Amino acid sequence: MYKGIYIAASGAILKDAELSLTARNIANASTPGYKKERTSFSSFLLPSAENISNPERVMVEKGRVVTDFSAGDFIKTGNPLDVAIEGDGFFVLEGEKYTRRGDFRLDEEGYLLNIDGLKVMGVDDAPIQLPQGRVEIGPGGNILVNNTTVGRLRIVDFPQPYNLIQAGEATYLAPTDLKPVESSSQVSPGVIEGSNVNIIKEMVGMIKTTREFETYQKMIQAFDSATSKALNEIGRI
Repeated sequence: MYKGIYIAASGAILKDAELSLTARNIANASTPGYKKERTSFSSFLLPSAENISNPERVMVEKGRVVTDFSAGDFIKTGNPLDVAIEGDGFFVLEGEKYTRRGDFRLDEEGYLLNIDGLKVMGVDDAPIQLPQGRVEIGPGGNILVNNTTVGRLRIVDFPQPYNLIQAGEATYLAPTDLKPVESSSQVSPGVIEGSNVNIIKEMVGMIKTTREFETYQKMIQAFDSATSKALNEIGRI
């Protein structure tokens, strides 16, 4: 009987993890460049008490969190510092961090920053610093100030499927053995890439997962009640 409780508990733990990720996705549905997440899971067999070489029941356990890097919709802003990557690739930030979120800004010293205040890197692998003037960003990532080219956005890519590590809401790190390569992707100026979260699908998924979680809870309660009844009857004997 205890096996039944373990199996139900493993399912409930997995559904709880799914609910947490779904809530995170919904909370970031309006975050530019955010990529939705889901959890993977693995299953294994519980051995029979009589014969450990003969597994008889399946348990599940949480695997790793998987990020869906599919592109989000482009949102027109008209801001000259907003850019979105057309196709695959990531902007490079200081600290060897990467993002597809391109709603950039300038600080008092003229450095181009992302939303978290990290400096945006240029093709010379140095932070982009702009003089005062009218800023334009071209489709090739070239940055012009008063019609003079002063820098270029560095855009890189990685082998797919991406194996990047989340380091913020829309920022990622690469494992030490994974090196970026220069990307030929163009950019769209005056727009940003929105989240790839489909809020309707996430809400439907949350309802479904909640019901499944409640089912596992009822199973655990039923096993617990049956165990208590069995112990009481054995005690009377």
